Amino acid sequence: MVHQLVRESALGAEEIAAFVAEACASLGVDDRKVLCIIPDNTRSMPMPTVFRALCGALGARVKSLDFLIALGTHPPMSDAAIAKLLGLPQDDPRSAYANVGIHNHAWDDPAALASLGVIPAEEIAAISGGRMNESVEVTINKRVLDCDVVIIAGPVFPHEVVGFSGGNKYFFPGVAGSEILNLFHWLGALITNYSINGTKHTPVRDVVNRAAAMIPVEKQCFCFNVVGKDTYGVYFGTPEEAWEAAADRSSTTHVRYKPAPFKSVLAMAPPMYDEVWVAGKCMYKLEPVVADGGELIIYGKHIDRVSITHGALIKRIGYHVRDYFTAQMDRFADIPGGILAHSTHVRGAGTYVDGVEKPRVQVTLATSIPEEECRAINLGYRDPDTIDPEAWANREDEGYLLVRNAGETLYRLHDHPGNA
Repeated sequence: MVHQLVRESALGAEEIAAFVAEACASLGVDDRKVLCIIPDNTRSMPMPTVFRALCGALGARVKSLDFLIALGTHPPMSDAAIAKLLGLPQDDPRSAYANVGIHNHAWDDPAALASLGVIPAEEIAAISGGRMNESVEVTINKRVLDCDVVIIAGPVFPHEVVGFSGGNKYFFPGVAGSEILNLFHWLGALITNYSINGTKHTPVRDVVNRAAAMIPVEKQCFCFNVVGKDTYGVYFGTPEEAWEAAADRSSTTHVRYKPAPFKSVLAMAPPMYDEVWVAGKCMYKLEPVVADGGELIIYGKHIDRVSITHGALIKRIGYHVRDYFTAQMDRFADIPGGILAHSTHVRGAGTYVDGVEKPRVQVTLATSIPEEECRAINLGYRDPDTIDPEAWANREDEGYLLVRNAGETLYRLHDHPGNA
């Protein structure tokens, strides 16, 4: 059963904290080891409020309380960044929570991972509708198996790979190893961002839920409906139940419809997107409303790199449409599926026929990444200093769209096939 606190006006910090405390009071956690899985700083949610509420509700009851940051393959967070994320004092961040463990996930450290088993090829083929036919080992951070109860706390938004984020996605890819991550990211790319983003039930979500069913630990989940900096809903239950309700809500609060496509879209990346690996969300959420032959500009002078973790591989293959890869997979057999998926999601839809690639839209970076590097990875370039965002404002009737703080709200045309 899902417990929820939902309002049309923004919830206050005290209301959120009280709801979290009440939900925790219903759990049998006395003298048990509890692990809370939380997002990093690339997701919007009232993390300081939730962190304090969880510590207050659980700290005196449990045998141990730990927090694991669901980085996926994002870079580990520094102590200063963690303090900011959780609302702790920068000068002495651990003073008030000395008995609480706070950990970064380490997706690429075999010693930090444990195997849950293998999903056989025939199951993957059935789930994927025949798009993939391979087995996959499911690995996860050992801390998940070392606890008695896992509590997920994270927001739900439309998502390019799985449909809507949240729920069991905090296990996979949040605190998982690379095998399962690479498999379902490539599956999502094969289906395409256009078809998956904002679609509630997808083959990728089925893979994620199948993998989560292999975790032999009690699982509970808080899902948050956050628009901008304001929280309008909190849902508590199993990861599946809470996510179901939150995804329904997100489909109304995080999807905007436009009557016609735009020839030029300026997507302003918020500060939390500090590399193209995450700023690509600007493209993911806006691709459906860019006209054929139009341009999507990812704008943000604070972005000065492609990816700390994956930059070398992305620079090696560049950004291309899906069919560029599927037509010549032997060339890219050694490239992880997650890298290929990111490449196609950023580049968007298009064709690759007789060796000629034709993306549907032009994707341009207006960042601090040099022009030579942008061209080398098959993206356009604009000097951010030559762009006045207000030149795109209030011109939708002319085919220009300005989106401030892009990346969490999905834009669709009224005739999108995923519309209810």
